[in-house]
Amino acid sequence: MTLDELREQIPDYAKDLKLNLGSVLATTGAPGLSERQIWMVALATAIASRNAAFGHRIEALARAVLDEPALTGAKSAAAIMGMNNIYYRFTHLVEDADYRTMPARLRMNVIGNPGIDKVDFELISLAVSAVNGCGMCVNAHDAVLKKHGVPREAIQSAVRIGSVVHAVAGVLAYEAAA
Repeated sequence: MTLDELREQIPDYAKDLKLNLGSVLATTGAPGLSERQIWMVALATAIASRNAAFGHRIEALARAVLDEPALTGAKSAAAIMGMNNIYYRFTHLVEDADYRTMPARLRMNVIGNPGIDKVDFELISLAVSAVNGCGMCVNAHDAVLKKHGVPREAIQSAVRIGSVVHAVAGVLAYEAAA
């Protein structure tokens, strides 16, 4: 399946999503990101969006650009952020501040050794954290990216990809259930 064929599956009531999906998955529509970064973010946020069929379609498209380590890195970021975003969102939202001082006691080894460039892993993790709605994680990843000199425009592009991918996943899941 091509990206155009995937876009054609998006119903007319979501025409803006159809247009945006074509835009954000191209280097001209995702300023500051390489094609590799675009597809790693797209894959990880598709996984985070919990529409397995859509996620597999995005993975098939991403395979034209990404090697196995990049595919695994994107999947790893989606997996670990799926856990971390819940835990850290809890510590952020709960009124008892003592939880923030307690050790998480959760294995997170992939963060230290993601198998891909650590800045790319942070960028992917930020986009997944935005999809999962964890403000604490979004702020932490944003700070690390800025510390490494990643421009705001690139960070915004990653989150824009996540927002469009998430919205398309939801619309396609709804339509598939009809």
